[in-house]
Amino acid sequence: MLRVCVCVSGGGTNLQAIMDAIDAGKITNAEIVRVISNNKNAYALERARNKGITAKAVSPKDFDDRERFNEALLSCIDEAEPDLIVLAGFLVVLPPMMIEKYEGRIINIHPSLIPSFCGKGFYGLKVHEAALARGVRVTGATVHFVDAGTDTGPIILQKAVEVHDGDTPKTLQQRVMEQAEWQILPQAINMIANSKIEEGN
Repeated sequence: MLRVCVCVSGGGTNLQAIMDAIDAGKITNAEIVRVISNNKNAYALERARNKGITAKAVSPKDFDDRERFNEALLSCIDEAEPDLIVLAGFLVVLPPMMIEKYEGRIINIHPSLIPSFCGKGFYGLKVHEAALARGVRVTGATVHFVDAGTDTGPIILQKAVEVHDGDTPKTLQQRVMEQAEWQILPQAINMIANSKIEEGN
């Protein structure tokens, strides 16, 4: 059974998609053992608790400096003894020691077709604003392994989503979540849980 730790910063819609996929049998041989957020008020924590999943908040505001926050975050992850760490809208720059320790065992969902609209500064609505500003007709989402770079790790899955005339960043964000993110993130976890993809490759 793959032990999964999910890290989130906000509402937790991707977390919900993972939990729903487990319930529906679309993800097998995996269980969520802990949900961690850097935001104490993240609704994702409530979603987890409602499912009986251990939910912890590790907020940078509670620490004197970034180093202590990083240590606390890593300690909270270590406690869960995860086989896989899933970044599901986690707006925190991971400490290098965490990437090193869990090399090949961290995946992230990004709301574009990497290498488009990714890297430093591209997160949340900013990604969709950039896509609309550029005038692309197709966007989408990518699940990838996390390495020391920003959105540079090996790609696991991608799914394309059409851009519609009159789209706003919010309508596009919603469509990308519904048609791509909520589908390929559970799919990638299931692939890893059932050895259909080697960790980190």
